[in-house]
Amino acid sequence: MEDPAVLDDRVDRVRAALLDRSGGTATVERRVAASVAHLGIVARLIAPAVATRALQAPGGRDSVSLAPEDLWWQDVLGGPVPLSGVVVDAPPDPLGGSAVEALTRLVTRRYALSPSVAWGNVASAANSAAAMVGASRPELAEAARAAADAFLARPEVEGGVLRAGPGFRRRSCCLIYRIAGSREAVCGDCILAS
Repeated sequence: MEDPAVLDDRVDRVRAALLDRSGGTATVERRVAASVAHLGIVARLIAPAVATRALQAPGGRDSVSLAPEDLWWQDVLGGPVPLSGVVVDAPPDPLGGSAVEALTRLVTRRYALSPSVAWGNVASAANSAAAMVGASRPELAEAARAAADAFLARPEVEGGVLRAGPGFRRRSCCLIYRIAGSREAVCGDCILAS
């Protein structure tokens, strides 16, 4: 994702897929497609890091590295993105110098996407990863929420005040509702959800 042309191509393919799913009746702004693409990529990056941290014994800090030089991925649209990385002694701040951080900054600059929307996507991805780990392995739910909280602690990520768990509600919206043209078509953790 260091090459903006790769990101442009991804966003254009996501936009085309969203248009196709709407039967060609929706208007899909490029920044909305950029937000959806961003959310999908950061979710795929963050989920393994949350899961590996949750699996550690108390005090363990091994995690999947999110440093760009430690990640390999195949750009496949739809379904899981083939991704591999290395397991490292993870720093306390999993986002510092990460591919997630770099991608988030690039998306906000390149597509006029609000930083609060993009960092809200990071928050949603971290909480969703914890929820998926907890649903699959209930005995790891608390550890998964603690792992997600390491991502949520950054000030850029919704002010650094949100914590993972069943009552999680992001302070921003990924903008997906703009495709349907209704504020009722929002994600479960969206600030616009009633």
